[in-house]
Amino acid sequence: MSAQMERPAIHVDQSELLCKKGCGFYGNAACQGLCSKCWREENQQSRQKQIQDDWALAARLQKEEEAAYASHQGSQPQPQPQPQPQPQSHSSISPFSKFEDKKTNEKSRKVTTVKKFFSPSARMQPKKDSGHPDTPSPGSSRISAEMDRATHEFIDFLKTLQKPGREIFKQCRAFTESMAYKRDMSAEDQSECVQDFYQNLSDKLHAHYKGATERVELVMDEVEKYMMNRLYEDCFCPETTDDEKKDLVIQKRIRALHWVTINMLAAPVNEEIPAVSDNVVKAITAVIEVDSKRVPREKLTCVTTCSKHIFNAIKITKNEAASADDFLPTLIYIVLKANPPRLHSNIQYITRYSNPGRLMQGEDGYYFTNLCCAVAFIEKLDGKSLNLSQEEFELYMSGQASPQKPLSPSAGGPPSGSGSAMAEQAHQSLDLLTGLGARQEKVLEGARRLERDLIDWCDGVEHGVQDVLERFPLEGGAAAAPAPAPAPADPTAIDSDNVENDKLPAPLQPQLFAR
Repeated sequence: MSAQMERPAIHVDQSELLCKKGCGFYGNAACQGLCSKCWREENQQSRQKQIQDDWALAARLQKEEEAAYASHQGSQPQPQPQPQPQPQSHSSISPFSKFEDKKTNEKSRKVTTVKKFFSPSARMQPKKDSGHPDTPSPGSSRISAEMDRATHEFIDFLKTLQKPGREIFKQCRAFTESMAYKRDMSAEDQSECVQDFYQNLSDKLHAHYKGATERVELVMDEVEKYMMNRLYEDCFCPETTDDEKKDLVIQKRIRALHWVTINMLAAPVNEEIPAVSDNVVKAITAVIEVDSKRVPREKLTCVTTCSKHIFNAIKITKNEAASADDFLPTLIYIVLKANPPRLHSNIQYITRYSNPGRLMQGEDGYYFTNLCCAVAFIEKLDGKSLNLSQEEFELYMSGQASPQKPLSPSAGGPPSGSGSAMAEQAHQSLDLLTGLGARQEKVLEGARRLERDLIDWCDGVEHGVQDVLERFPLEGGAAAAPAPAPAPADPTAIDSDNVENDKLPAPLQPQLFAR
């Protein structure tokens, strides 16, 4: 292992985990290194700039249209005066008026506040799709049961809040119902709507519970649980994104890196220790369970549980507290071994719809940021990251070689470490078993061939005898019965071996005399 540990371990400075704008909160790769708050501010600024650019374009088009109309009117001969309605100029700019109304509607849609979701105008009747039957899908009953359970738990919790609880439930239900009609919106727009609702409700709760920050966080956790249980099918891996495609790319990438060992990552974990192995298995199980949860907070809890098992495994191995430099390589190893399903979609879902305060600080935010770093490292992993040459890396990726079996000297393979003897012996045993299997297959094939030859020989002899009997039939037209075989000599006769028995007189025959 000393040869493997000579290279520096995978290191990420703590400052690299923070938001790039220096706000002090944790950032993540899904937000381009920004925290969720700064990411939303950047998006809002870019949208405001886009709106201003659109208005500038509209003003320029209006001037050009007015100039074109004026030149067109000047080039035409003056008609005889006829009574006409006076607002000719108004009718000339009516196309722009429609364009202006359209831009106004577009602007008000982009800067929609939470109040619009609660207005009666937002509660339109859904359009019925005639192409889909009203019969529920096979899994609809299970989903409906989960939603009902989440609703009952949310109502029971709000009962403890009394009057504020009734208002919170009313707003949450109205918002979730309005989101059901916005499935065609982009994932970013849906996320912004949800985050705006979180912010608006959080501000109201802070104003009501002055100084009770923990109580507000508890209420917001329950609000998130209720809302995302109802919006999960529409918000997780929506069709408007390429999340599913990226899930397959990451899954294929991790599957191709199955050969990466824990020594290559310089992770201080000894799986030969039973307690360490048990924590590694629990960490793998926890990160796989992320996909089975519906609420972002529950998914984050699975990430935190996985991380704590990793810290326990490192602590048992080193007999001391684990550091951040030890944690990230081990987390990468766990992700490679687990290959969690829909990893990219789960990260995006947490980023878009989790309570922003949970991602920006605290242990959940720290562990989630490290998970994003681990995924980014896996996506960019190359031979240099593992202290391998490019040729060795390509051989391992193609499956032509394996770290468990050292490469030949001509291939420039790395020397085996201190623990390679057992691996080499196991590999030799596998080679021996493979050879025995090939030999057994050859023997079985020879036996099957001999069996076919015997059957063919018997058939040939039988056909030959029949052919001879047909050409040379026996007298009488029928085959005579074969002569009986001579009876074997009685082995108990005393003179059975005497060759001169034929010269002896005939034996005396018993005679019957009259009485």
